[in-house]
Amino acid sequence: MSRAFVNEDNAAAQADQPVERQVSAQPNYVTPTGLAQLQARVAELQALHGQQASQGDLADKQRIANLERDLRYFTQRLQSAHVVAPTSSDQVRIGHWVTFVDEHDHEQRVQLVGEDQADVAKGLINWGSPLGRALLGTKVGDEVTWERPAGNLIIEVITIDLE
Repeated sequence: MSRAFVNEDNAAAQADQPVERQVSAQPNYVTPTGLAQLQARVAELQALHGQQASQGDLADKQRIANLERDLRYFTQRLQSAHVVAPTSSDQVRIGHWVTFVDEHDHEQRVQLVGEDQADVAKGLINWGSPLGRALLGTKVGDEVTWERPAGNLIIEVITIDLE
């Protein structure tokens, strides 16, 4: 197509649109805390969007576009959320805190959570991650293989707790 037929204003406007956030194909299981965090995030984004929109012509159009993108994502995540409250169980479930030791005697404690709540630095592990999948359904004393990019590791479940 000749450049003479390209509407440069439309092309520039499309270039400024933020890339949509990808929604995971795995079920959106969340802990009660994860649900509250999603609700708070949607409320925060709605407030920020309202603040920007109230500025009329002075509003930052790119900021509004980014907020609308994030609102679409987190609203969808909130609507698709399946709350899983941890219950007393002898098997690891979403919401449980799990202490395990690896073959090098390194002990670690993690909680299995939904993907939007995951925060490795805080020990919050997505249930669908390689570690989460390895731990899900295990019992105290079970040894399983944690398939990692850095190499597989045998881990043993030491404790399963609600908190």
